[in-house]
This record gives sequence, C-alpha cells and structure tokens, in this order.
Amino acid sequence: MTRLLAVADSDSYLKWAAGLLDALPEDWTTDLVVVRTPITPSAAQIAAAVSGTRAGAAGRELPAVLPARQLRRTAERFRPDVVLLACTGPVVDALAAETLAGLRPRPVLVSGLPGISVPATEKAWLFRSGCDLFVVHSGREVAEFSAIGRELGGGGAVALARLPYLDLGAGLGTGTSAGTSTGSSMETGTGTGGGVRDRVVFATQAKVPRRREEREDVLLALAALARARPDLDVVVKLRARDDERQTHNERHHYERLWNALADEGRVDRDLVRFAAGPMHEHLSRAAGFVTVSSTAALEAIAGHVPLLVLSDFGVSAEMINLVFEGSGCLGTLDDLAKADFRTPDAEWCRANYFHDASATDWSGRVAALVAAARAGTLEPARSLLDGPEHAAARRRARLRLEVPPKVLRYGYRAKRRMRRYLKAL
Repeated sequence: MTRLLAVADSDSYLKWAAGLLDALPEDWTTDLVVVRTPITPSAAQIAAAVSGTRAGAAGRELPAVLPARQLRRTAERFRPDVVLLACTGPVVDALAAETLAGLRPRPVLVSGLPGISVPATEKAWLFRSGCDLFVVHSGREVAEFSAIGRELGGGGAVALARLPYLDLGAGLGTGTSAGTSTGSSMETGTGTGGGVRDRVVFATQAKVPRRREEREDVLLALAALARARPDLDVVVKLRARDDERQTHNERHHYERLWNALADEGRVDRDLVRFAAGPMHEHLSRAAGFVTVSSTAALEAIAGHVPLLVLSDFGVSAEMINLVFEGSGCLGTLDDLAKADFRTPDAEWCRANYFHDASATDWSGRVAALVAAARAGTLEPARSLLDGPEHAAARRRARLRLEVPPKVLRYGYRAKRRMRRYLKAL
C-alpha cells in the first residue's frame, strides 16, 4: 500500500492537487491538507477548489488548514511514502528543505505547476529543484523543463500528467467543440447534459492585464455584449472576492472596477453578474467563454464551449497566453462584443494538453520512485537553492509558513512605516 500526503497553499494549487489525487490508483491511501500562509484560501474557496473531486465528496470534511508545525506532526503520524508539494515556488522550497526535512521513512517529494506553463521558466525549476519529480501537462512543457534541468542541473525527473480537471473522455482528441454554434450568430441552446446554455463566462486572471484601463476595456466589451444580446447571462467568474486571497495579488479587482464604472454612469450595474464557485458549474451553462489568460480556457475546450482568448493586450510570455498561438482561439474585444467565439484547432489540441492518455506517466514514475526509496537506492534530488546566497530568501519563505498571516501583515506595515520615517529623517 502506498501513502501520499498532498500539501497545498492556495486555491489554484489546491484544485490541482485534488484532481491529481483522483487519478491515483484506488488502493493508495491519500490525505490532502492546506498549509497556512498569507494566501490561504477561504472556506468558500476551498470548497470550490475540491468540488467534483473525492476530496469534496458529500459528507467529507474539507481539507484542513494547518500551520507549519502541525503539518510536520501530521506528516510524522501519516508516514507518507510520497509528499505532493502543490504550492507556490518559495513554499515548496521551504517545505522540502526545512519543514518536512528529515522525515523517516524518507518520502518521495513530488511537485509541479497547476496550469499552463509555457514558456518554461528557470525560476519554476529552481524552486522545485529539491523535489524528486516535477509534474507538467503537455509534451511541450516536458521538453522545455527537461532542457532547463539539463542546463541548470539539480532537481529530479520531469513527468507528464493530464490537467486533472479536464474531461478528456468527450471526444477531445479531435480538438473540436460541439453543442453550440460559433461566430457572431451564436445562439443559446442546450448542452450535452440537457441543461440550458445561455451564459457567457469571463474567467479573470489576477496577473494580466496589469493596467486598470485595460481591465476597464474588458468590462466595457462585456457590457456591450450584454446590451446587444439580452438573451445571454454575462458572468464574470471570479477566482476570489475582493476581500479574499488568491495565488497572485490582484491590484485592480474586476468587481471593484465595475462598481466604479457604474458609479460614473458608464455602465448599467445590472448588465453583468459577478460570481465565484467551481468553474465546471459555470461552464455547464456556458454558450461562450472568454479570458485574457486562464487555464480555464482548457476547461472550456474540454467542455465543448466555444471560446475567445483576448489578444488586444498582446500575445507573449508576459501575458501568459503565448501557448494559444496557432490554436484558432485568439480574438479581440470587438469579437467579444459581437459574440464571435471560436473552436480550437485539432492539431493544436493534440500538441497542447489534450494528448493521448497513454502518454501520461506521472503516477507510474511516482510508483517507481517509491520502490527505489523502499529499496534504499533513491538518490535525493539536489536543490539548487541550498547555498548561503539563498539563505535569506528561504528564511523569508519560512516566515510566511510559521508566522500567523495577521501578525505578518502587521510586521510588514510596521517595517514600511519605519522605512518611510527613516527616509523622512
């Protein structure tokens, strides 16, 4: 029997971890917890993240939120063969190097990235170089991270998984969508499950676009669509409410911007709705989907929902949408206002995230590493961040794990005030 403990630190990583655990052999014993940091998801975010997975099954308690010391005690009691570190980079490094170091028996350490990771970055590899296996989700990502690993050294193997929340059993090998028409003549209708599809879902991304004016342009295009198509329910699907935390800070929150536009009389407040909750529930009602950059675009493709990936603000690594070049899904705000949604290119789908199930190897790789660990032949991965030049950064990451978030925020504020005071002197 194999025992796996999964540790997440944010809503997106929690969703990813819960889905990966569902793909493991049924005879594995698993546990899923959230480690407390300043980006710990709220109870509502936790429920949404695990919705549709075994971790979110009816009658089951939601994953517990644990401070670092309690996480260590939990790991010591659970005695895992595998620890899945489903966390942001600095937290992965601190957990692997310090909080969970020295566990006996020595577990296999697995990490990865919860969504689109094109282009691969050295930073992602560096933070996870202390792990035995690095999980990504397309052949392109495997090739790019493997190349970085060969160049930089450190780390373990790179393995391939399917993004766990994609329903790849519904004809997605062809890369075609079904159930709704596309183009400016898009009509509402019924989905494959018989439910009404009358919703256009805009999936937000915390990091891009960065400028307030760009985000307002997106909202104004959604308002134009809602005015032109009163038969559509136009919904901005939020990753977090304005008072909730998420993986990345969001300086210009869409709901706050919308309220400001309404106060200025530039939009009718009731034209567009704002909602949280599981993405798969929104997509079950969707006649169209739009985003600037979000892994949810892949969920839309999997659910046969016509989509737009907005290119108005650029197509680049900085916009986190470079991977959609050649997909046939790129479009503009004008296309959005006209409900001109697209279907993806079949060849692009096969090359990006919708690979054949036989190519998935991550769970088999984990099993082989567990066997090696039990035999005493597993060579530990070598972290590239163990040197003294990285000690200060690792201490800062450890503070995020060990100090209660409210106390940490007070400390940061006091530090900023002191800097301003000394500067004034």
